[in-house]
Amino acid sequence: MNYKIVVDSCGELPGKLKEDGRFENVPLEMSVDDYRIVDDETFDQADFLRRVAASPNSPKSTCPSPEQYMSAFDCEAGHVYAVTLSSQLSGSYNSAEIGRKLYLEEKGQKQIHVFDSRSASVGETLIAMKIQECEEAGLAFEEVVEKVEAFITGMNTSFVLENLETLRKNGRLSNIKAFVAGALNIKPVMAGTAEGTISQIGQARGIGKAVDKMIHDLIAKTVNPQEKIFAISHCNCPKRAKEAAEKVRKLAEFKEIFVIDTAGISSMYANDGGIIMAV
Repeated sequence: MNYKIVVDSCGELPGKLKEDGRFENVPLEMSVDDYRIVDDETFDQADFLRRVAASPNSPKSTCPSPEQYMSAFDCEAGHVYAVTLSSQLSGSYNSAEIGRKLYLEEKGQKQIHVFDSRSASVGETLIAMKIQECEEAGLAFEEVVEKVEAFITGMNTSFVLENLETLRKNGRLSNIKAFVAGALNIKPVMAGTAEGTISQIGQARGIGKAVDKMIHDLIAKTVNPQEKIFAISHCNCPKRAKEAAEKVRKLAEFKEIFVIDTAGISSMYANDGGIIMAV
């Protein structure tokens, strides 16, 4: 096994990648009040969403420890890559960097690179898939890092929320704004910035129109779509995600389009009914 790709658990891995021994998810943890959840194969989305809806408080997350990353880096592979949540949204990147330094200090030299996705969810997934593509093409470690960093710079990630309660609970949206948006059925269209933060790029009345707006915006930003993968993750709304994928197919020809359910951390961000897209 010449390479290994470590992805924090905000990055959803499709089944074929989960079964590939060269990929590993390092789990974050979440809490709803005093109840703790590990974002791994034991995550129960339905139970989590029920607890979030019932609680007056915002759910919280904890990034993996440096020791967890160090353990993931301790393998036979000569090339090791980590992909983390945006460093502007989580401590996962810093933790992975500390884990890398600890490994090199204690275990000796190995080629390890930590990518700040400046994204989340399927944005991380696409980065992991790009690493694999470069490795399978036989590129040298330094070339893989260069090409993937360029890929990250050109990637776009957006999302639309059906439910604004988590934003209200964590203080990022006032009670008045949340009430008005809910009463008028206004859905914000959010996007990742070049720095890895989040900004609102638009809004629409109704989730369907908001998703359409997001799709058109992403396609307009995409150069040579036939060479790109369009990724969609959804939180408990498979029908909405499937319909979105069909709209994308009608509007542009992509190399591949895939749809996946959100794991724990993405479910916390997206909340019930949310849609995340990356290309």
